[in-house]
Amino acid sequence: MPIIEAEGITKIFSPRRKSAVVTALSELSLDVREGEIFGLLGPNGAGKTTFIKVLLQIVFPTAGTARMLGAPIGHPGTKARVGYLPENHRYPDFLTGAQVLRYFGKLSGVESATLQQRVDDRLRLVGMQDWHKTKIRKYSKGMMQRIGLAQALINDPQLVILDEPTDGVDPLGRKEIRDLLMRLRDQGKTVFLNSHLLSEVELICDRVAILNKGSLIRMGSVKELTMQENVYHVQIDGSVPQELWMQWEATRVGVQQDGATLVLSLGDLRDLNAVIDQLRSHGILITGISQKRQSLEDMFIDVISREGNA
Repeated sequence: MPIIEAEGITKIFSPRRKSAVVTALSELSLDVREGEIFGLLGPNGAGKTTFIKVLLQIVFPTAGTARMLGAPIGHPGTKARVGYLPENHRYPDFLTGAQVLRYFGKLSGVESATLQQRVDDRLRLVGMQDWHKTKIRKYSKGMMQRIGLAQALINDPQLVILDEPTDGVDPLGRKEIRDLLMRLRDQGKTVFLNSHLLSEVELICDRVAILNKGSLIRMGSVKELTMQENVYHVQIDGSVPQELWMQWEATRVGVQQDGATLVLSLGDLRDLNAVIDQLRSHGILITGISQKRQSLEDMFIDVISREGNA
């Protein structure tokens, strides 16, 4: 069962001045599966945060339907099973970290008998146990992110929605948060996140969707989206004879050499097999074959650039 199902979600902000009308989301349809980490990507103003706010009924869609945890969005019982970390969150700066978690725990209906244990556990989970008596006003940006993540987990949610969860966190802290999110996935929880740190997304997300100007332009696994079609790396042991180079040039087979690796740009798999046969017929040992991948960041920039040119 999909944890999130959105179909044709459109959100138009219509202020009094008609010239200021903004279409934040345009017929957006996507699904998030149970037990996966799903990343929502896009440039500033793409509609990522608006989509989260639609799911949580902070804003209401102009058109379209959505379901979350098997019920229509806005269902009270569903909201109790969701944890949410908004971007640029703020807490009363006169409270300590532990007081913030107790406050949100009570708001979420955590039983008093288990609340203190839950607070202690979440503080340890995000590495803030030594700062639990420190007032929020003394927290750094990274510490605020950690306490915000603990707040999002205080009600033991089935679905965790995170808007820029590693913003302002140092490299060690980002790794700790990545490890935490993967543990949540291993426990069967679903994580839905927005992030501008594409290298982080690439490391942990099972699937991603890319938005641009409110529309979905790509969705799939990181591997599917970053694989470059018909570009292969072939590792060899031996030197390629000049005869083969001349043959490839005559037949316009795209081959370049980088040390012991041949980079092949081919029409299809039949061309790849033909090159392999040619190498073997000349006694060249093939030690490995892999399809070339872009980084998620490179793929993202290419896609957004093409959309802008179009």
